[in-house]
Amino acid sequence: MAVAKPRALVGYIAATVAAFIFGVNGVVIKLLMDGTGIDGFQVTFLRVVGAAVLMGAVLLIRDPHALRITRKQIVPLIAMGVIGVAMLQATYAEAVYLLPIGIALLLEYTAVLFVALIAHFFFREHVKSRIWVSIAAVLIGLATVAEVWNSTLNVEGVLWALGASASLTTYFVLGERQTGVRHPMAVGFWGMAVASVFWALFSGWWNVDPAIFTRIVPFSADTDGIAGPAWILLVFIVALGTFTTFTLGLWSISILKATRSGIVATSEVLFAFLAAWLILGETLNVVQLVGAGIVLGGVILAQSARDNRAVETDLALDTTEISRPKESR
Repeated sequence: MAVAKPRALVGYIAATVAAFIFGVNGVVIKLLMDGTGIDGFQVTFLRVVGAAVLMGAVLLIRDPHALRITRKQIVPLIAMGVIGVAMLQATYAEAVYLLPIGIALLLEYTAVLFVALIAHFFFREHVKSRIWVSIAAVLIGLATVAEVWNSTLNVEGVLWALGASASLTTYFVLGERQTGVRHPMAVGFWGMAVASVFWALFSGWWNVDPAIFTRIVPFSADTDGIAGPAWILLVFIVALGTFTTFTLGLWSISILKATRSGIVATSEVLFAFLAAWLILGETLNVVQLVGAGIVLGGVILAQSARDNRAVETDLALDTTEISRPKESR
């Protein structure tokens, strides 16, 4: 049945707002790290703990049974939590600290290509031939954005961003299969919970002085501009940049078809470029802007290369309609 136009409009608005908030989130993370001196691992620990608490609270109120897991689901959920959530958030935080935010996202989103290739070669899914065009476009676009002939990008930052791409690929593949049998928010909760345990051991959170979050930090590149306590930035990252984007993304998925929802979500890259320009003063030259456009076009092609499947770039969960096993009566 076709989606009614007014309802479809709501879906597009939800997906766009989620992409906008998540695009701005990278800027906020960078401001928090610059203003407080905490590193990407510590930011990630605070982020996943906060998101896990919020998601768990919502599930306890709305659907507590969704939190149940079976023995067979433990290993995949741990793998997704460590590689797909813990490492993804940390590598992304380090990448945006060392690179222009839009470029970091472009590198991270190459995961969409790898997901399509894994689906084709490992899971024997039919993938349209346009995937090869999208791969070529992304490679050419990335080379242009990075200006490989000048080597102007921070090498360490590029490596962190590529690490984020590998982590995002893992989250796409495992998350897609987990959401076929579990409530998507439950998958998100367990992923965040596992990541919380992981970074509780390795993030060095105990070295963070809580008093730094009362420190007045600038909310833009202009040190004489608007400023406020650092905890405001942290609340934005957890409540808006993680939990709200996840919720809006799921809402849009329930309304729109998979491919349309995924394509709208790729606008996050554009919002990230815009936010970084307005707030941080990060700019790209004309050649890099052309390259960014080529990359984005390649990602959109890759989104639609799989039959009736696309990945949700907002929080890396499947955008297909969720099918759960029928309960025995």
